[in-house]
This record gives sequence, C-alpha cells and structure tokens, in this order.
Amino acid sequence: MFDLNRRQLLGGAVCAAAVLLGRRAAFAAPKSDAAAPEKTRAEQPGLPAPPQAANPAPSPLPRTVAGVRLPDTPLARSAVALATAAYPPYLLNHALRTYVFGALSGRANQLSFDLETLFLGCLLHDLGLTPKFEGDLPFEIQGAQGARKFLIEQGMPAVKADMVWDGIAMHPLWIGSFKRPEISLVGAGAGADVIGPDPKEIPAAKVAETLAAFPRLRFKDQFLKTCTDVLTRHPRGAGQTFMRDIAERYVPNFHHPNFCERMAEAPFSE
Repeated sequence: MFDLNRRQLLGGAVCAAAVLLGRRAAFAAPKSDAAAPEKTRAEQPGLPAPPQAANPAPSPLPRTVAGVRLPDTPLARSAVALATAAYPPYLLNHALRTYVFGALSGRANQLSFDLETLFLGCLLHDLGLTPKFEGDLPFEIQGAQGARKFLIEQGMPAVKADMVWDGIAMHPLWIGSFKRPEISLVGAGAGADVIGPDPKEIPAAKVAETLAAFPRLRFKDQFLKTCTDVLTRHPRGAGQTFMRDIAERYVPNFHHPNFCERMAEAPFSE
C-alpha cells in the first residue's frame, strides 16, 4: 500500500525523520518571527507568524484536478461551505490537496473506494485545528467529533459518517493504514502533502497540477503556527502524534504526563 513512513512521521515518532527515505524533515524550524501581543514560544525566533494569504481555493471548485474528480453532491457542497468558513485559506488548500493525493495513492495501489466519503474525510480532517472545533481532546478527535455531528445533521447515514470519523481520527496514526481505503487514504493524502508524495504513486506532473489548483500558501510556516496556537490553548490535546513534537519544541513550559509517572502514582502498594 502507500508508504507507511509518511504516517509514521505524522504519528509523532521522534526518529521518523531519519527513516523517511532520506527526505528532508517537514517540520524544520522556520527562519523569522513576527510580533504578537502575547508572547509564546511560537513567536520567538524559530517560528514565524506569517500574514494570512489572500487567495483561497477556487470557488466553485474545479470539477477535476490531476485526473481526480471532486464530488459535487449536495453533501459535498455543504461540507465545502463548512470548510471554507472554518479554515484559513492555506488549511483549506491543504485539505483539498489531501483529497487529490489520497485518491491518486488509492488508484496507484488499485484500491476501490467511494469518492464522496473519501472527499469528506479529507476535506474535514483538520477541523480540530479551527476555533470552532478545537478543544482539550487531541485535534484529530475534536475534528472527527465535529465532522460526524455535522454530517449526521446533513442527512448522511450513520454508517458512512462513522467511516468519516475513523478517517479523521486515525489519519495521524499507524492504525489507519490497516483500515478500509476511505479511512486509510485520508492519512495517506495528508502524509503526502506534509512530507511529500511518493513518486512511485504520484508522478511529478500530477503533483504540479495539484499545486497549481490549490497553492501551498506557505503551508509549512502557517501549519506549525496554527498547531502551536492550538496547543498553547489546549496542552492536554497533545497526544502521541506530531502534535506532541510541536508542543515540546514551541509551547513554553509544556509537560505532558509520562506513562511511567502515571504508573508510579497508581494507588497500589507494590
């Protein structure tokens, strides 16, 4: 199937960068900083707060990108409206690239999947990084909860809404790689966009077409800044994924309880 190393880095394994086929780590410290009223480590030298880009994803969306059809069902349109309202432009474009790359990865691996279900999972997979949906749970769970509630309200059958929940909740985790394509390809697409696509699955021409349709808009800098801001407000949401790595580097005085500490404090005499 797709390269599991991409999901390994998203899962937050500290040594993942060393095994990603020699790829350059996507979370390298940026170069500059911007002033902000409230200082956090994200605003110290090492992590910039770049201005928000002004060119959102095309509206209406193109019918196809890199040979991948973008669903235009009523449910898909409602989800696009939600995502457009919730995401800053750079994050909306990331979600759309996640779908295209995920679908291309699925095709390359000769997988059969429902386009609409995959589209919804990819489009909504970062809702937990937005003010409306963020909270103290890990961002992937926050987003999964919000997406499922929204889709049920829109009339999506529960069995499909649950599949979208799984795709979002599992997208930074290894376990998602072993689930059905509508779930696994959310993580595959997100990993391709964060770490870089596997050229054996997604040719350079397809990557270029996808980037032309949905520009990156300084994704690396902006994504780190967004994650750091969310973790500063909700440090308990730093689970065993890449979010823990970001918190440990950029959130002042961050300390997440260690399993060994919790076990030592358990109320047993031995």
